[in-house]
Amino acid sequence: MNFPLLIARKYFWSKDKKNFINIISIISMLVVGMATMALVVILSVFNGLEDLLRSLYGSFDPDIKIEAKSGKSFVVADSLLTLIKAEPGVKEVVQVIEDNAYLKYDNAEMVGVIKGVSDNYLTVNRLSEKVVEGYLQLWDGKRPMAVVGQGVQYALGISTAHEFIPLQVFYPKNLRSRSLDPNRALSRKALGVAGVFAIERAFDEKYVLVPLAFARELLHYDNKVTALELTLHDSQDENTLQNLKDKLGNDFRVLGADEQHAVMLRTVKIEKLFVFVTFTFIIGVSAINIFFALSMLAIDKKKDLEMFFAMGATARQVRRIFLSEGAIISFSGAAFGLALGYVLCWLQQEVGLVGMGLKTAVVDYYPVKMIWQDFAAISLTITVITLLASFRPAVMAVRYGHPANVRRKI
Repeated sequence: MNFPLLIARKYFWSKDKKNFINIISIISMLVVGMATMALVVILSVFNGLEDLLRSLYGSFDPDIKIEAKSGKSFVVADSLLTLIKAEPGVKEVVQVIEDNAYLKYDNAEMVGVIKGVSDNYLTVNRLSEKVVEGYLQLWDGKRPMAVVGQGVQYALGISTAHEFIPLQVFYPKNLRSRSLDPNRALSRKALGVAGVFAIERAFDEKYVLVPLAFARELLHYDNKVTALELTLHDSQDENTLQNLKDKLGNDFRVLGADEQHAVMLRTVKIEKLFVFVTFTFIIGVSAINIFFALSMLAIDKKKDLEMFFAMGATARQVRRIFLSEGAIISFSGAAFGLALGYVLCWLQQEVGLVGMGLKTAVVDYYPVKMIWQDFAAISLTITVITLLASFRPAVMAVRYGHPANVRRKI
């Protein structure tokens, strides 16, 4: 049996008496456990929110997006399309024209975003699962059709059942024109509304999907586009992304799925980091209790320490007694907190303990996702804090019980 660990266990789990030091130790263990449990749960919620954002944006955004590095649009040359399609990982290339426009439906008006997409958009997108009314359709024979966000539908009072009320789209022909005649100043086209999609407010409240030919004629883009949206055979294919960046050079911006929303995802990661730091301070406060508990234990067990030295114990073994005592206090609390946090997150995943509390929420319950890196980081943090809190009391214990120091005091 390991001598230091045996003595440390006896000091912590002794059933003979429960003194003030034991009570402080138990309280410290519980504080570490509760802080660890809260940290596991909150970090898992941030992981779940990050995955939720990726899934929501993945319904609307492509695997890879190619934009002009300077300027709003660029010419789509056949050579460019051939170069992109030659990459083995690329499944489909969708041409996109996106710009702000003025929308009018019956007597309602608003400013929205027109997104013109080529016809192959319907064969590769994942938007079909998000359609809540009507159909995902860009053409009714030769008649162009629009698919609008649910927020746009509410703002304009659109009904897909009213086939004879068109959605009118206006776009300025020339911003420098001083003509008072709206026919000269604005381009105007109308189309039917085929369906309504609901993803997330950022998309639902402004986007209107229309055929590329409709957007090109309305916005006067000729053979230009604002972006090329690529669907890959494997959405996690990093090699294709890097190869396209190398091939297209400095004239284009090639953005992966995360890079398209880098600011938002970075914000979630920063918030997660701040939460981790905050709860680390809480665990550090509980470690102060461990420090005082071990310091008082070293004073209280002075006679035991003198006896250990008299029996031949080394200074290293005595230090290990108190380091082991600190480890028992913190690791017992940490193990309890990690286990409880895991159980709570598992129940949230399987049953849904805590709801979002919003009727318009994308999901009914807070999303959670447990990853082993969080558990490893929490365990490592607690180990470091425990060593720092226990080292000084361990040194003090050697000083109190060492025979040389005892003789000096006599």
